[in-house]
Amino acid sequence: MCTHSHDPARRRLLAFLPAATLLTLAGRRPALADAAPVDLPAPAPRDTCPVCGMFVAQYPEWVATILWQDGAAVHFDGAKDFFKYLHDLGKYAPGRRADQIVGMGVTEYYGLRLVDARAAEYVIGSDVYGPMGHELIPLATALDATDFLNDHKGKARVFFDDVTAEMLAALDAGSIK
Repeated sequence: MCTHSHDPARRRLLAFLPAATLLTLAGRRPALADAAPVDLPAPAPRDTCPVCGMFVAQYPEWVATILWQDGAAVHFDGAKDFFKYLHDLGKYAPGRRADQIVGMGVTEYYGLRLVDARAAEYVIGSDVYGPMGHELIPLATALDATDFLNDHKGKARVFFDDVTAEMLAALDAGSIK
């Protein structure tokens, strides 16, 4: 004997769910590919962050790097200062242009390896702090970002192109909590 319901309202609801799921997902950004490891120069012991002046090599789990086409490498003590630099090249790298960058990497949280900064996902507002306080936490995969967000009380996931100067200022002020 069949025990499930033949209720027409239930059938309409079940038929509607796939469409509702598609509509919900339509407004979301498609998932990026996992952030691939990148091979960029490591900071030397005396390399300092051009944004804050800290010695970068002392914080290997937070290093971010930009490689310019002329071979010059610039290192940062976290993704936040990396983004500050990118948002104000006129201040931090006079005479340089973004189209002269040949490589950008951030150290992803779980594997502690340098990955493509453009493909990484970042969590903000978490209970994990970097050398300069509140930080964008780079993650290599969407699954890592979801796990980190849940495990560390993150407030939001952002992508490379979503990071704004206002967001960075809010992190500095501790207002993204």
